[in-house]
Amino acid sequence: MDEPRKPPGPLRTGFTTGACATAAAKAAFEALLTGRFPDPVMIALPRGGEARFALAEQRIENAVAHAAVVKDAGDDPDVTHGALVRASVRRLPAGAGVVFRAGEGVGTVTLPGLPVPVGEPAINPVPRRMIAEAIAGVATNHGVSPGAEVTIAIPNGARLAERTMNPRLGIVGGLSILGTTGIVVPYSCAAWIHSIERGIDVARALGLGHIAGATGRTSEAAVQRLFDLPESALIDMGDFVGGMLKYLRRHPVPRVTIAGGAGKLAKLATGQLDLHSKRGQADPAFLAALAAEAGTAPSLCALIKGARSVAQALNLAEDAAPTIATRIAERARLTALGVLTQAGERIALDVVVFDRDGRLIGRAGS
Repeated sequence: MDEPRKPPGPLRTGFTTGACATAAAKAAFEALLTGRFPDPVMIALPRGGEARFALAEQRIENAVAHAAVVKDAGDDPDVTHGALVRASVRRLPAGAGVVFRAGEGVGTVTLPGLPVPVGEPAINPVPRRMIAEAIAGVATNHGVSPGAEVTIAIPNGARLAERTMNPRLGIVGGLSILGTTGIVVPYSCAAWIHSIERGIDVARALGLGHIAGATGRTSEAAVQRLFDLPESALIDMGDFVGGMLKYLRRHPVPRVTIAGGAGKLAKLATGQLDLHSKRGQADPAFLAALAAEAGTAPSLCALIKGARSVAQALNLAEDAAPTIATRIAERARLTALGVLTQAGERIALDVVVFDRDGRLIGRAGS
């Protein structure tokens, strides 16, 4: 995934796929009981408050009610913004509860470690609870059993899922129905952090002893080759090295490798845990100090101090570049160990630095 850039100005919030699925399912269940679809349909949000949704589809066929909502993610660059979220609901006998099915474009869980068991539709616990409670509320109002089979579908979801981490997490066939609050906060990057955490969960459940978090595609491909790692061991951490390390502090694995280019990892070396360019660039004076430690001539150190980028600094100090990159790796590792704290005693941590062509130019640790 490529981290999007936030536009200037106030941003509009939106709704999660879980909230959309809840609205569609509630409308469909009510239509089964009354013959009428509430439009708009109102749902309760997990942390309080309510939200209204207009229906994009509504029909009843063969004792199954179908309702759909178009997802509005606000100003968040969500891959599902504008997607149709459909619920098809049929009644079940009293005592059956709410049973969930994966329709077109909704994935099925195939690997352990996720909050939903293997073989189940990739509908997360909070959306499941929201849907079940919404159906129960309608059932209570009409004095009937809340037993229902709910099939959630997102047409074109399988193609959209290719732009997410679902395939790597073992979610096949489509998207996940997500959301813990029902609200999408623009550019909160909650989905990315969620993917990092679920990737670690899957790796732990599979018993993998070594995972690697990479800042980008080049470093990810390079670290996979370097250690011959399986796909499930690769964590697309992007700029969120701090988020990955904090989760590992609570959910450790035996060995962790942090992989990236010299520019990103130089920021980690100076103590920055968010490596996005908007948080600033690596300090040229810091690079010049590393060059001096590597025995670089003072005149060249002065040039490095005035460099516009880490890449330019390493080009200027071509002969000393591997040593400088290794010192970046060493300092970055110290920062990472500081985040892991006591968990670092249980985690073998190494940092590897690659150039733009994926060649290893520096490393530190195990």
